[in-house]
Amino acid sequence: MTAAEVALRSGSARPMPAVGMGTASPTPVPQEDTKGAVLAAIEAGYRHLDTALMYGTERPLGEAVAEAARRGLVASREELFVTSKLWCTQCHPDLVLPALRQTLQNLQMEYVDLYLIHWPVCMKPGPITWPARREDAVPFDFEGVWRAMEECHRLGLARAIGVSNFTTKHLDRVLAAATIPPAVNQVELNPVWQQRTLREYCAERGIHVAAYSPLGGQDWSGSGEGNAVLESEVLAEIAKARGKTVAQVSLRWIHEQGVTWIVKSYNKERLKQNIDIFGWELTDEDRLKISQIPQKKCVTAAALFSPEGEFTSVDLSDMDIVEE
Repeated sequence: MTAAEVALRSGSARPMPAVGMGTASPTPVPQEDTKGAVLAAIEAGYRHLDTALMYGTERPLGEAVAEAARRGLVASREELFVTSKLWCTQCHPDLVLPALRQTLQNLQMEYVDLYLIHWPVCMKPGPITWPARREDAVPFDFEGVWRAMEECHRLGLARAIGVSNFTTKHLDRVLAAATIPPAVNQVELNPVWQQRTLREYCAERGIHVAAYSPLGGQDWSGSGEGNAVLESEVLAEIAKARGKTVAQVSLRWIHEQGVTWIVKSYNKERLKQNIDIFGWELTDEDRLKISQIPQKKCVTAAALFSPEGEFTSVDLSDMDIVEE
């Protein structure tokens, strides 16, 4: 099945499919597993595939796309919407274009449909380390980096450009410099972190919001805390009444907010379940109950950095991505 699509405000961009397959993982996954999962997703009907240099999944995702075209699962790469992201160590005006060229080489593609600045965080150039050292954080040149993103767009290497994990204050800084405004802001968003302020801000400015961690996300911090979405009693009660899974209720709620989403599952059955959110809807009562769920954010800028060391040239509050 093919899902609904959303038009992006960007000249040459194709519409973004409402549902997407993500490939981020807190622990390394064998490349063959990623390739197999992406192929399974394409087979199940997913047409938006999300990757990033940071995830180490660009290469297997590109191989899966090439194989899907060879096997006739899609007529060509053009049928798919592929997103990748610029990592913090590359958030320097002179490194943006080379970074995208490297991404395209990894993907074996001539363009990406969407290229995002991964975080409103800049680190000293160099190899990716996880977690990063606090002293490697440096001030972010929003204007210079965004101009370089616009150049990627003008060259046709990125059909649309945008950001990820940006709050309204970070977007203010990009919009002040932009001749091409960001088409998308991809952020953590689900019934437990609803991003009302940000969604309203983006709606007024024609920036489309895409959700990552739509099912509560993965435990990147190793805190061992439970998943507030999948363990939500409110969502469980609605799911039971509707004969759906908690995941389907969460994803349907996000879709009804006009937000597209990217969900990661390497399980074929769950991939099929997660896309089955069309042809039914939540009731007003369901929506009211969901609107009253206590809010809690999982991913923060501090999570990128080791707890040791000091921020010597930036303030963590400048990079903070928690916004009520």
